Amino acid sequence: MSKLLRDLNREHHKHNQPRETKIINGVAVTFSDMIVHRFRMGDVEDPVLYAAQPIYEWQQSQAGKFVMENAVEPPWWVRTVDAATYGFEFAIVARMKEADQTFYTLKYVNTGN
Repeated sequence: MSKLLRDLNREHHKHNQPRETKIINGVAVTFSDMIVHRFRMGDVEDPVLYAAQPIYEWQQSQAGKFVMENAVEPPWWVRTVDAATYGFEFAIVARMKEADQTFYTLKYVNTGN
């Protein structure tokens, strides 16, 4: 099973941290959370089970591999109810250095990779 598939509430609240800056080798490095992937699904009996495939496929993409290698802790997912479709929306959240977030945004957001 994917490292990203964990209990929703426990993981979300465990990882939900404010932005922080640390001094690493004499340089200030800022870390924060970023939504790196979103997807929707309809009203299914077990949304976590149905979410496993798109999460795994994203992990195997170039964008997913970049995030898994550069996140300072394992990424986690958050599930919300999608009122517009009466289904669910899943978001994968990663805590990364802001420099890595900028690279990710420029290379992978809205490029289809």
